[in-house]
Amino acid sequence: MLPLCPAGRMGYDTAMPPTTPVIPTLFSEVLGQAKAKELLRRALTSAKMSHAYLFRGPAGVGKKTTAAAFAATINCLKPVDHLACGQCASCQKFRSANHPDFQHIAPDGASIKIKQIRELRKSLAFPPFEARYRVILIADAHTMRRETANSLLKTLEEPPANTVLILTADEANTVLPTIVSRCQVIPFFALPQAEVAQRLMAETDLPPEQAATLAAIAEGSLGRARMLHEKALLPLRQEIVTTLLRLPPDGPETVETIFSLAEETAKLKDELAELLDLLRTWYRDLLLAGGSQPLNQDLTPTWEAARQRWPEPELFARLDRIDRAKRELARNCNRSLVCEVLFFGLL
Repeated sequence: MLPLCPAGRMGYDTAMPPTTPVIPTLFSEVLGQAKAKELLRRALTSAKMSHAYLFRGPAGVGKKTTAAAFAATINCLKPVDHLACGQCASCQKFRSANHPDFQHIAPDGASIKIKQIRELRKSLAFPPFEARYRVILIADAHTMRRETANSLLKTLEEPPANTVLILTADEANTVLPTIVSRCQVIPFFALPQAEVAQRLMAETDLPPEQAATLAAIAEGSLGRARMLHEKALLPLRQEIVTTLLRLPPDGPETVETIFSLAEETAKLKDELAELLDLLRTWYRDLLLAGGSQPLNQDLTPTWEAARQRWPEPELFARLDRIDRAKRELARNCNRSLVCEVLFFGLL
């Protein structure tokens, strides 16, 4: 296990599809986040660049890609108006994820471990390999335990020369106040759903309706929308919905079909909770039909049959069953059994 990931392992805010775009070297290539990019431009033009930044906002909205573009910008060999040229040797190394002075520390399992921070501190004893600035990206800094954060704090208090640290964190999670106080906080926000849908269509062969559905369900997170597409969760969600509507509660084929569907669903492992969230949004759409823009736009043809089968109180009961299943998964209950009980309860 490597505590430090070289630039070639730098990733986006969530799991990425096989067709991952090249890493941006220009701020103009980063989707949205006008305020964050403007704050970073001001730091570049005023020559008052901080030694540490905290990029804070929802997951999957471009914090890591912006960090990569910022690292490329401050090390560009031929900057134009304080912005990266995108063409010089340094920019090309960033674009190909192969720059030796851009390091990425990601959680090892559920959190960033103290061993990773200690290894980082050892590496900072040496100067940058070839660039003016060495840039360290510490992703998901909110996962650090207190002892790990305190170890990093020593580096933030006495930063080495020609080194910029960029921490990313979700807005909903806590970062040690002493860490926050030693960083310049750059806010990030959810992306417009229309822009997320357009980017998805540019990267994939998704039709507009499915791209719009992914963008809506992901709530402005391009990273989450990419993950949902990569894991093919929307087709599985549609299979579950159509199966539940098709099966009679006491039909001869019901038991075997539910067992088979539960077995297939349980294979998702880490993505199972995400799938249950998707099913929850479908029931939410049914409850709010006609009152708001649906999240599952591609499933609107199922509304009439679903509302005829389940009156409003039963829809609320099914939302409760999904929430119960998520709690059971969090307690490491048998995944197949949880899915079986859930799907029988959703009929």
